[in-house]
Amino acid sequence: MVNSKFIRLCVMMFLQYFTWGAWFVTLGSYIGNNTAGQGSGMFAEGFVGYAYGTAAIAGMIAPFFVGMIADRFFASQYVLAFCHVVGAGILVWLSMIDNQAVFYFALILYFLLYMPTLALTNSLSFHHLDRPGDQFPYVRVLGTIGWIAAGNFYALLSLFMGISVSEMQNSSTPMLVAAGSSLLLGLYCFALPHTPPKDTDSPMTVGKILGLDALVLLKRWPFLVFVIGSFLIAIPLQFYYNYTNFFLGDVGVENAVGKMTFGQMSEIFFMLLIPFFFVRLGVKNMLLIGMAAWVTRYVLFAFGDAGSGFWMLFLGILLHGICYDFFFVTGQIYVEKNANERIRGAAQGLITFVTLGVGAFVGANLSGMVEAASRTDDGVNWTQFWLIPAGIAGVVLILFAIMFNDPKIEEEVVSESELTPGNVAEADAADPIV
Repeated sequence: MVNSKFIRLCVMMFLQYFTWGAWFVTLGSYIGNNTAGQGSGMFAEGFVGYAYGTAAIAGMIAPFFVGMIADRFFASQYVLAFCHVVGAGILVWLSMIDNQAVFYFALILYFLLYMPTLALTNSLSFHHLDRPGDQFPYVRVLGTIGWIAAGNFYALLSLFMGISVSEMQNSSTPMLVAAGSSLLLGLYCFALPHTPPKDTDSPMTVGKILGLDALVLLKRWPFLVFVIGSFLIAIPLQFYYNYTNFFLGDVGVENAVGKMTFGQMSEIFFMLLIPFFFVRLGVKNMLLIGMAAWVTRYVLFAFGDAGSGFWMLFLGILLHGICYDFFFVTGQIYVEKNANERIRGAAQGLITFVTLGVGAFVGANLSGMVEAASRTDDGVNWTQFWLIPAGIAGVVLILFAIMFNDPKIEEEVVSESELTPGNVAEADAADPIV
């Protein structure tokens, strides 16, 4: 049933991901086009990777923030309001900074505020929905729609500003758009239903905050292999998030940020198909298909171009649904099946920390090093650049295929009613990357 709370949660989720999508995708283009020898020349070669690595740093710290503050001392909507209002100010500051070291520091400050809001908006939604498994997908999909809307917003804005989308995304304009959206969301948070702290009585321990209870799962060889594989595949993942927009613009693709939203559209499509494939293919095959899609995507990027080879670039973008859903969402379901109710939340926190924290940090920094090594007098050698993550993903795929086998999970009878789109989306609730 659609009621006032449901609508307010949908608007919250739309603005949450519109804010992120409005500038995170184009950050690589902004830095890349102001790297030494280009534009303002403010940034050093390879800084794109280091800049995106700040989100991973914050992702590793965010559990402390949520566990120690939001869950124990303040109502969630007030914490959200603070993070987004202050975050808006930092985004405005970012748009004016002309020093790389200061820019890096400001990025860390911003993401320390933003990353906790991803978990907070999910937990706030679950708290107020009567049937979270059935209703949350409809709230969460508004986040993906918000990300898509942000990507296409610049085509509309260009009509009023009289400049091309490419020029706009290479400037600080996206930071100002995101700042406006963040301020709007921060103020809107005061209209959200009251969500008091829920863990005020139990003793606070480091183990509880970090979810260390879930480490017992690593005693099972299949789960240990899965965790290591997830960490390794998260490394080449960052090449896509950090550099695709810069790459597409650099090779001459118009409105790259808008075209990249087709990746999110495919994500929605394949999300709905996960129950169908999960039952028929099983965990291992789903994970391997997801890994293989990463290899395929990067090879397509390596040899595609903005002319006759554009189909390769576009197909690489469309593969995002398989790349993300078949590995990371399937992986979250696999974690759910391994963990009992007592440690389920800690287990999901563990895999998120490993992939979107440590793995993302390593991948972001490595991608920056590869970009710097791939630069020539004529710019970035993109074929060389994309073949590196393709090779990494290929090696991980082969090792995972050989070493991962979990007959206990594969033999479980999974009914269609158990794996509804609602349950899949609930497993994906902690996803910070649309």
